[in-house]
Amino acid sequence: MTRVARRALVSGRVQGVGFRYSCVAEAQAIGVAGWVRNLPDGRVEAHVEGDEDSVTQLLAWLHEGPAFAEVTSVEVREADPIGAVRFSVA
Repeated sequence: MTRVARRALVSGRVQGVGFRYSCVAEAQAIGVAGWVRNLPDGRVEAHVEGDEDSVTQLLAWLHEGPAFAEVTSVEVREADPIGAVRFSVA
């Protein structure tokens, strides 16, 4: 299995709506590793790594987020795997 990594910046109403903790639960269910954190500018940043299909699945979820989020855009770029073994709030 080839391990891939992506960095995502999620914009919209994504802070104060349980986005990070919902992301952790979704990532654990999918089986990817990495982290998610709030940024000072109101966006959420996520580092996701695992097999290509699983990473793609979590990136698709980031476009929706939890029920109270309103995602307006998701910027994704390739990243180097950091060897994460679990997914957590950074």
